[in-house]
Amino acid sequence: MKNDIILAGVGGQGILSIAAVIGLAALEENLFFKQSEVHGMSQRGGDVYSHFRLSDQPVHSDLIPHGRADLVISVEPMESLRYLPWLSAGGWIVTNSNPYINISDYPPVEEILSEIRKIRNHKIIDADTIAKNTGSSKSVNMVILGAASPYIRVPFSYLENAVRKLFEKKGEEIVNINLKALEAGRDYA
Repeated sequence: MKNDIILAGVGGQGILSIAAVIGLAALEENLFFKQSEVHGMSQRGGDVYSHFRLSDQPVHSDLIPHGRADLVISVEPMESLRYLPWLSAGGWIVTNSNPYINISDYPPVEEILSEIRKIRNHKIIDADTIAKNTGSSKSVNMVILGAASPYIRVPFSYLENAVRKLFEKKGEEIVNINLKALEAGRDYA
């Protein structure tokens, strides 16, 4: 079993929290994983991405070759398009429909979504609205993770446990909001 995942978005969207949840879940499942992340301009608005390789066998490289990613998880739609060269022929894109417009020449959103729809295996989700409905607009990343969870090869209950571990220091209310967001994303998927 292997699961090669690209995580994408912009700074402040919680990409590294998604990676941490998947990592904690992988540990609970006794899987091997390697992660590489870039967040140099991530203090709000710069692109952030992570290669996350998950396997039941030792993983020798943290970078996913072009055309080999099983999954692109993106909290920002234009960022999902940036990683198309990594997506395998049978891979999935799971992305938010709502852009983070941080540049003056940001393309029309419908053009971006139209390009994503050309990918055979895609899920476009209005994660912002779902997050607000679950109690926090800051939990968009957990909604997206929940929507992508059917394509991540760890039990969903392990992702839930990982959310509990990751957010436990922030208090029970924050844990519950993020769990609710994760479950709402899973329900959407």
